[in-house]
Amino acid sequence: MTGAPTADATDAAERPEARLERAVRAAEQALIEFEIAVETFRVEVENFSRLHHQKLGPMYARLDELDALIAEARAARTGDPEDLARAQSARALVMPMPGVDELFGGWMDADGLSPEAAAMLTDRPVQPPKRVRPSDEARKLYRELARKAHPDLAREEGDRQRREEFITRVNAAYGRGDEALLRELSEEWAAGPAPVTPELSESEELYARLEWLARRKELLTVVARDLEDSAIGAMLRMAPDDPDRLLEEIAEQLLAQVAEREAELAGLAR
Repeated sequence: MTGAPTADATDAAERPEARLERAVRAAEQALIEFEIAVETFRVEVENFSRLHHQKLGPMYARLDELDALIAEARAARTGDPEDLARAQSARALVMPMPGVDELFGGWMDADGLSPEAAAMLTDRPVQPPKRVRPSDEARKLYRELARKAHPDLAREEGDRQRREEFITRVNAAYGRGDEALLRELSEEWAAGPAPVTPELSESEELYARLEWLARRKELLTVVARDLEDSAIGAMLRMAPDDPDRLLEEIAEQLLAQVAEREAELAGLAR
């Protein structure tokens, strides 16, 4: 009597292309997860960079202006050619001096101190700062959409173009942290045409696919490394869970430096 085929017999009978296809699918999913991580970090870096410039840019400009004023005051006092050269160099680096409204943007309104600033001075609860990163829900929606609609899952050119256009919209919505739009896009994808069912690939095509995935991963690795090595990326790594607080700490340090420079300038003026 012939029994059921054993697991070893089944494995032996399996076509080599089937094993290769499973390897390709696993590599595709791994690459998609890597791309999601890189895109998530890229959005965080861009958002933090914008907020960093908005909140701290005027303070850096004020420090540059004070450095130039101090160098000019010192050169006027000594008349030394080297001091004069340093003063000229410092002045060349200065951007237009920020006004009070710009320097303390968000802290002052038409009636004086903003509610947030007044609350801090009176120990009342302060409104939380605007989030630097998309919310947890937006991150969840983005990851789900990227896994379902990623162009790397396409098996023919028409489907790839559709996926690329859709993912571009998903990335834009995620960059703005727009949860409502991400939900709409999730519903749109679910209601759209079903993904094309891939036909069994020949071994040559599967090997070519693996090579392409490997090259794509190498490129993404370079992008990820550049993001991590950037100044903003390094700052985010210092406080991944609370970048808003990191901005507050840097702002406090800059304000202390501004106060020191102003005291030094006042001393030179006397």
